[in-house]
Amino acid sequence: MIKKCLFPAAGYGTRFLPATKSMPKEMMPVVNKPLIEYGVEEAIEAGLDGMCLVTGRGKNTLFDHFDKNYELEHQISGTNKEDLLVDIRHLMDTASFTYIRQREMKGLGHAILTGRELIGDNPFAVVLADDLCVNEEGPGVLAQMVALYKQFRCSIVAVQEVPKEDIHKYGVISGEVIKDNIFRVDDMVEKPEPGTEPSNLAIIGRYILTPDIFELIENTEPGKGGEIQITDALLKQAKTGCVLAYKFKGKRFDCGSVDGYIEATNYCYENIYLKDKQKTELGKHSTQKSEEA
Repeated sequence: MIKKCLFPAAGYGTRFLPATKSMPKEMMPVVNKPLIEYGVEEAIEAGLDGMCLVTGRGKNTLFDHFDKNYELEHQISGTNKEDLLVDIRHLMDTASFTYIRQREMKGLGHAILTGRELIGDNPFAVVLADDLCVNEEGPGVLAQMVALYKQFRCSIVAVQEVPKEDIHKYGVISGEVIKDNIFRVDDMVEKPEPGTEPSNLAIIGRYILTPDIFELIENTEPGKGGEIQITDALLKQAKTGCVLAYKFKGKRFDCGSVDGYIEATNYCYENIYLKDKQKTELGKHSTQKSEEA
C-alpha cells in the first residue's frame, strides 16, 4: 500500500518576495508551524511514514527543521518551552525523511520525476505544502484519498469548485460522475484560456499516483509555460487507463498567495491553535487539581 509521500519543494516562491529571498516558502509559518509541517502531519495521519522532499538551492532549513537541534533543546530543557517541541518531535520519531535536489526548475511534472529515486516502484502521494488543507469534521484530505485508492487502485487528483474568474489559474478536469464527489477523468487541461475551461473543477495540491506515472512524465513534452506539466502526463494515463478526481471534504487555503496565506493564518489561529491551547490548559488544570487532591 501507499507508504511514501513526495513533497515538491524546490520552487522560488516568488509571489512572496522579499520574504522568500532567503527563506523557503514551505517554511513560512501559519501561526506557530511552517507550512511543510502541516503537510507532513496530514501525510502521517493518512498512514504514510516515508517523507520524500524534492528541494532546491537555498532550502537547507527544510533539512534542519526535521532534525534535532541540540543547542536549542539544551537551552530549553526542563522549562515550559520544551512542550512546544512535542509535535515536531513526534513527527521526527514517526516518519523518515529523505531528500533529493531538483537542479533545474522545469515544472511540477519534472519535480515529481526527480523524486523517482526516492519513491521506487510504488504508488505514492504528492503534497504541495503551499496548499494548506484542513478538515475538522473527519479525516484529512490525504487520508480520504488513501481510502479511495484502497478501493480503486488508480491515480487520484483532489479537486474543488473554483469561481469562473479564477479557473484559468489551475489545472482543470472534466469527467463522468461515478459516485458522489468522484469523477472518472476524461479531460484535463493546465491553466486553460478563459472561456475554454472544460469545467469549474480545479486540481489542488493533493495527488495519489501510481508508479507508471514516471514513464509517462519522461515521455511528456514541455507544455504550458514551457514546463513539464503533471496534468499532461495524467491525461495520458486517463486515456489509456483510469484517473479519478475527488471533490474532497474540508477546506483548502492557497498559501502561495498573500490573501490565501492570511486567510489560512486567521482560520488556523481561531479554529486550531486557540482550541489546542485551551485543551492544554484544561489538561494542566485537571492534573493540578488531581495532585492537590
